[in-house]
Amino acid sequence: MTVLQVADLSFGYGADKLFQGITFSLEHGQRAALVAPNGAGKSTLLRLVARELTPDTGSVVIRKGVRVAYFRQSHELQAEGTVLDAFLSGFSEVLDLRHALTAAQHAAASGSEADLDRLSDLTDRYHIAGGDDLERRVEIIAAHLGFTPADMDRPVASLSGGERGRLQLGVVLAIEPDLLLLDEPTNHLDIETITWLEKHLAGLAGALLCVSHDRAFLDAVCPNTMELGQRSFRSYPLKYSDYAVAREEDLARERELAERQEAFVAKTEDFIRRNIAGQKTKQAQSRRKMLDKLETIDRPEDVWATAEKVRFRFAPAPRSGDIVLDARGLGASRGGRALFSGVDLLVRRGDRIGVVGPNGTGKSTLLKLLAGAGAPEDVGDVRRGTNLCQGYFDQHLGSLDPQRTAVEEIRSVRADMNVDATRQYLSRFRFYGDDALRKVQGFSGGERSRLALAKLLLEPRNLLFLDEPTNHLDIPAAEILEEALAGFEGTVLLVSHDRRFLEQVTTRIVAVREGRVDVYPGGFRDYRDNLEKLAAEAAAREAEGREAARGP
Repeated sequence: MTVLQVADLSFGYGADKLFQGITFSLEHGQRAALVAPNGAGKSTLLRLVARELTPDTGSVVIRKGVRVAYFRQSHELQAEGTVLDAFLSGFSEVLDLRHALTAAQHAAASGSEADLDRLSDLTDRYHIAGGDDLERRVEIIAAHLGFTPADMDRPVASLSGGERGRLQLGVVLAIEPDLLLLDEPTNHLDIETITWLEKHLAGLAGALLCVSHDRAFLDAVCPNTMELGQRSFRSYPLKYSDYAVAREEDLARERELAERQEAFVAKTEDFIRRNIAGQKTKQAQSRRKMLDKLETIDRPEDVWATAEKVRFRFAPAPRSGDIVLDARGLGASRGGRALFSGVDLLVRRGDRIGVVGPNGTGKSTLLKLLAGAGAPEDVGDVRRGTNLCQGYFDQHLGSLDPQRTAVEEIRSVRADMNVDATRQYLSRFRFYGDDALRKVQGFSGGERSRLALAKLLLEPRNLLFLDEPTNHLDIPAAEILEEALAGFEGTVLLVSHDRRFLEQVTTRIVAVREGRVDVYPGGFRDYRDNLEKLAAEAAAREAEGREAARGP
């Protein structure tokens, strides 16, 4: 059953078309990834499907009766009510009954027969409406997204940006829609939560259209991949990794066909020029008519070509000592809660260490301690090796001034570079033309990340601290950064939830969890295998608990 039909869709701003001629459909149960570089219009296409925007041409048809849920990057939530109210917001009847039931419970304390009868009536109605089952489902989703039972009574207005994002994701999942639209759902989720989300979405009964830069997530969730271009739209019944191979083969074949036709046309036109007024005039005229009827094969659009031009190159740096950092007894607390204690870590030259763990466990705090930027109340000692040239990438991009242009940001580090040299340098990071003269406050998340990395790479570094460096990068930029770090001759310590990035870059993993810090010398795969083992043990205990509850 088709739940979504998009036909000949185009959209742009003024004369500039983001995309045109987009046609595709989604069947019930079909899960598809929508991929393209940053700025290609993926989020805009989702908004068109959700009918938040009106297309210039074409149509979006959603089957009558289909429930649609849309997770936006912007995490737009009404700051009213509790977390549980937000989770139940897609079920207005149940939510209204629940509020009435709560009021009735308070009123029944009077002991009056009328109040007790009303409480009994509302309790029955709430149960018949499925409120109890819905609350249990919501509690399971909430727990996997990091919300405790106590959090369910918190006002939405008290949540942080990351918590709002996880709540918004939980809200759309709780609805169990027939058509689910997800725009970067894994941003700011930890690895364990992403793994749960993959399994949850794999069991989705409805259709899914997902935008994400997380390659491992796309491979696990979406067996279909759609590529959005300005004048092309490719659809493959393949997961992302297989699509990436197949599209290169298709592009090579299509380029060859276009080149063959161009060579044929050039040869034919040369014959026409030489013979139009000679003895072979009729042949020349015949060939002219043939060319006029020939259907031109355009060179294929390579949507990733510009994105792949970003270049992360490290300036030559002096060699550091063999022992880079020797950390002893590190510990930190925040908000009266101990994050970790007694952490010992020896970092040698050439190490590429990934710091992982659930959100809120202190990954960024540990990175700052190792970088010498911890809080005054933190404990422990970090002995630094010789000849270190350190650089730090902050996930919040605090090194950027919103009021400066990209050129001014670069020249704040290298005042010796003139404007022309600065613009040429910025072109390596996909800032072309007037982009270099725009203020940072108008940049997208991806543009800010590329600019912060451009600043970081201006000076020689042999020790890098990177906190979520791929968070806003599109897939080509993340892959190019991977290659650069894998060939980096210095030392790297990084925090990331991007599993493919961790697999390609890191040599060791430091896992922070429930006050413990464990080191996995086998790298990310060693850590992943341990996670899978723990998950299997937890599932077995849960199954045993359910069996015991049933009794003999």
